[in-house]
Amino acid sequence: MAVSYGAEVELSKKASFDPSKQKTLKKPISISGIGLFTAESASLTIHPADPDTGILFQRTDLPGNPKVIADLDHVVSTPRCTILGNENCTIHTVEHVLAALSAMGIDNALLELSGPEVPIMDGSAEPFVDIILKGEIEELDKERIVHKLDFPVSWSQGEVHIVAIPSEELKISYTLQFPESEILHSQYLCAPITPEYFCKEIAPCRTFCLYEDIAPFIENGLIKGGGLDNAVIIKNDVVINPDGVRFSDEMVRHKILDLIGDLSLLAVSFCAHIIAIRSGHASNVAFAHGLLNQIKMEKANNGERV
Repeated sequence: MAVSYGAEVELSKKASFDPSKQKTLKKPISISGIGLFTAESASLTIHPADPDTGILFQRTDLPGNPKVIADLDHVVSTPRCTILGNENCTIHTVEHVLAALSAMGIDNALLELSGPEVPIMDGSAEPFVDIILKGEIEELDKERIVHKLDFPVSWSQGEVHIVAIPSEELKISYTLQFPESEILHSQYLCAPITPEYFCKEIAPCRTFCLYEDIAPFIENGLIKGGGLDNAVIIKNDVVINPDGVRFSDEMVRHKILDLIGDLSLLAVSFCAHIIAIRSGHASNVAFAHGLLNQIKMEKANNGERV
């Protein structure tokens, strides 16, 4: 898959932006759809925000229109997705839109949501990239501080491993392993996390599952909005989607997409080479806590503002 000509023009414009400046959108943009887990319809409107605002969600369907900061302190659960929340509300399945905002360089935005779950759309981040480009990216007159990791950070549990090592750029190497599935088995990709690469190579990649794994969730009503129009489904080692896959290794690419979204919850810009093996939302978030602590320690040691 490839971005449209219009999107390529917008990406070309963005490439001329000063990477040391914070960014937001020029105008609000909206998208609507159903939630993967709740099947509830919701509209998501992304608004421009002032410098140092960060990324905020706001539930417009609840009394008082409560807000939730998109950071690690507000992760409440990771049941096959990432859920943010506080005492007033929760926001389900935030990872795809957060990945799009992060990879496109958006530091500040207010995301108004009229329901409990971010629309799943086609199961990828491409619809969110499309509306971000329509909203146009605006450079703000405020410094964007990017921390370059000084020392490695690692997290492991069983067969799941995530490591961050110093690098001059942000990139992710991911190894996917499903030994029980002949069609998946093992996939690997090393991806530079730039707007251009993300748009063309990562954003179009959809969430995926083995039918045997999710059948109990469907039967128990825990995945109410899932289907062939918003996920790649593998049954008896065959992709049953009529249109097949968008890349031969679409699944590992989507794992990188999820990891970008989860790591954006550090709410700190950084450069490192992230190496992940078999990680998912829970391990991504656990690793992110360790990475954030390391970044804070390095900043303090370097006399930088934490």
